[in-house]
Amino acid sequence: MGSEILINVTRGETRVALLEGGQVVEFYVERKRDASLVGNIFKGKVVKILPGMQSAFVDIGLEKAAFLYVADIKADTDEYAPFFEEEEKENTLGGVIPKRCRSEMTIEEIIQEGQEFLVQVSKDPIGSKGARVTSYITLPGRYLVLMPNVEHVGISRRISDEEERNRLKELVERIKPAGFGLIIRTASEDSTEEDIQKDLQFLLLLWENLAEKKDRVPARGLLYSDLDLVFRSVRDLMSQDVERLIIDSAEEYSRIIDFVKTYFPKLLDKIELYEEAEPLFDAFGIELDISRAVGRRVWLKSGGYIVVDQTEAMTVIDVNTGKFVGKEGLEDTILKTNLEAVKEIAYQIRLRNLGGIIIIDFIDMDKSENRDKLFSAFTEAMKKDRAKNTIFHISELGLIQMTRKRVRESLGRTLSTTCPYCEGKGFVKSPDTLCYEILRTIKKLARHGSQKIIITAHPVVAEMLSDEEMLGIEDVESKYGVKVMIRADNKMHQENYEVGAL
Repeated sequence: MGSEILINVTRGETRVALLEGGQVVEFYVERKRDASLVGNIFKGKVVKILPGMQSAFVDIGLEKAAFLYVADIKADTDEYAPFFEEEEKENTLGGVIPKRCRSEMTIEEIIQEGQEFLVQVSKDPIGSKGARVTSYITLPGRYLVLMPNVEHVGISRRISDEEERNRLKELVERIKPAGFGLIIRTASEDSTEEDIQKDLQFLLLLWENLAEKKDRVPARGLLYSDLDLVFRSVRDLMSQDVERLIIDSAEEYSRIIDFVKTYFPKLLDKIELYEEAEPLFDAFGIELDISRAVGRRVWLKSGGYIVVDQTEAMTVIDVNTGKFVGKEGLEDTILKTNLEAVKEIAYQIRLRNLGGIIIIDFIDMDKSENRDKLFSAFTEAMKKDRAKNTIFHISELGLIQMTRKRVRESLGRTLSTTCPYCEGKGFVKSPDTLCYEILRTIKKLARHGSQKIIITAHPVVAEMLSDEEMLGIEDVESKYGVKVMIRADNKMHQENYEVGAL
């Protein structure tokens, strides 16, 4: 079974699911009030340079200033190999970068406070961090990515056929205009020269319009907004493996048809309108997969399970044997659980869009050949992932460390919000802990001569003070000659309490 794209559209939300073999492998959500900024181009103004961090804050008109690293001024295409040559070259900011190696230059030598130039959002604001921007503009089409002011031709590593890679690179080098770089996208595989020429002409026209507009727009202004999620799905997800795209909105279906007729006519016969009474995602069983994607624990068929814990800095995934006891030796049981977990972990990383640092704690194995087998299985499972990732060999402790490019918030952070009760900690102080805190507090007050102490606490804590910890209260009363009163307030947070003295 080939791949399918399902698009569910409601008034304020668009959801896109990419299916492979009938299973959801990638899921995207975009809401009108907080649509993604990735790909948008602004005329920014440098408001502060941080020499100690070799970075700068750039005002692009958002609530928080965007963050610009010095590396994002030099290049943003490491995946396709360095493209800067040694001769002097005019950079995107309008100045000439000298022959001296760019890695030796500081950010203060490249930009100054108050300077205005074009920047493109490369990462959405995540958590408490503002957007990340780059001064190297890239304009993605279906077959190509245009890089103004860069002399380079790169090709997607996902095109594996060497003969096809050579054909495409020769074709693009022949038609590439001077002063521009091009990246050949995965969708270019088996495409014709006419297809690629049309894509290039469209991107060149788009850049020409941007270049004209940048002089008229004041700083903090938006010059270009990337396509919405529906159109991005057509442009970025409609690979040769995709058999059909199904959408449940007649209005959006008409928009897609017009878009595809204009730019990608070969895709027309793959677009379908869903008109059944049963909701689209229910009909394909998508809702169940989504609910699993935000859960902390994921069960394996054998009875083992994995636990996914996401923090702001990293994600930790733990593998456990659970109910699986195996039929042979311990090492064999552990290997089978780990190998089963490999497939599920690779799937969950892609589905949940986990990014940044990821540490996977597999169950430790004694035999080195088993660890090698596990590592090979995991790297193979991650090959299907479209996001750039780097995987380090399994350690003696059974850990695999990896990084995965993070552009947008993970699915869990998109669909969920911080728990208002525990404030994201995942736990609250126990009633026992709170009782002993209160006892220590009333002792301090009693020693300072208070005659009457009033405790107001959550009913669970108040009940424990009045029952199990009553002897502690009575000890304070008899030792210091003070009267202690306990009041329950069911409107209070369990961790909060008030101790007043009269």
